[in-house]
Amino acid sequence: MAGPGALPLQGWDWLQLFGHFLLLSLLSVGGALTTAPEMHRYLVLQHRWLGEAQFSSSITLAQVAPGPNILFVALLGWNLGMNSGGPVLAMAGVVLTLTGILLPSTVVTHLASQWGHRNRHLRPVRAFKQGMAPVVIGLMLATGWILARASQAGSPGWPLWLLTAVTALLIWRTRLHVLWLLAAGALLGILGVV
Repeated sequence: MAGPGALPLQGWDWLQLFGHFLLLSLLSVGGALTTAPEMHRYLVLQHRWLGEAQFSSSITLAQVAPGPNILFVALLGWNLGMNSGGPVLAMAGVVLTLTGILLPSTVVTHLASQWGHRNRHLRPVRAFKQGMAPVVIGLMLATGWILARASQAGSPGWPLWLLTAVTALLIWRTRLHVLWLLAAGALLGILGVV
């Protein structure tokens, strides 16, 4: 039931998990996915509640499934609960992780967007919006780095990095729909190229 090397959560661990996700919520400036590196450090490296494969699979499955990107948090919670004892704890993991990641950021976003809209003409508000763009890009790059490292374990990394560079270039310079690029990446994965 548990992933390789995964440890079950005990009573106090659930409260710590909830508290950590509450804090991560306040850092999720570009969306919950930007906090994936910290989730990885906390869940996989520090506490070993999830294995590398479970973590990467949770993000990958949520990204290819229809719906919001935040679904990966629910899958992480589900896997934590399944590693700890089964479907009831899995549902508890889903509720704790999703509530933790959504509640603070939703309240802050609502209040800040109302204030920002009322004061959109002020120079500090415009400067803040422009200054956040590099932060979000950096957080997304960190997430991509962790996912790429996990997916290339045991295989040569250059094809994956080449595919990443070509994909980024195509997204930047063409109007090719991202679903075609995802399909091409899936085909290359099935063929064993990456």
